[in-house]
Amino acid sequence: MAIERTFAIVKPDAVAKNAVGAIIAAIEHAGLRIVGLRYLRMSQAQAEGFYAVHRQRPFFRDLVTFMTSGPAVVMALEGDNAILRWRELMGPTDATKAPAGTIRASFGTNIERNAVHGSDGPDTARFELGWFFAGADLGLP
Repeated sequence: MAIERTFAIVKPDAVAKNAVGAIIAAIEHAGLRIVGLRYLRMSQAQAEGFYAVHRQRPFFRDLVTFMTSGPAVVMALEGDNAILRWRELMGPTDATKAPAGTIRASFGTNIERNAVHGSDGPDTARFELGWFFAGADLGLP
C-alpha cells in the first residue's frame, strides 16, 4: 500500500459539542497519523474560496454561514489509503444515514451539520491541504 495524505475538518458543530478529542482519538485508532493541525475560525473569504466548487449550488450561502459560525479544526492526515480510510471513518454526508460507529453517526445531526469534512480524491486532497497548510513543513509537494 502507498502512503497518502488527505485533508480533514472538524466542523463548527462538532467543535461546539466538544467532540474534537473523540474525533482525533478515532482518527488515531484507525491508524491514521495527524501530520498537521490548526484550530481556526474561517473568515467568509476563506470559506467562500475553499467551497468555491459549490458556488452555484443552492446550499452555498448556508454552507459558508455555517462554516464561519464558530471555530473549526483542520488537519492533514497521513496513512495507507488515507483518503478512503478517512471517508469510511466519517460515514455518508447525511449524518441521519450514517452507520453506527462512524463519526457522522456519533456527532453529526443532518446533511449540513455533519461534524466533519474529508477530501474525496487525491486532486481534491492536494488542493485542500494547500489551502490551509501552504508553506507548512509537512513535506507537501
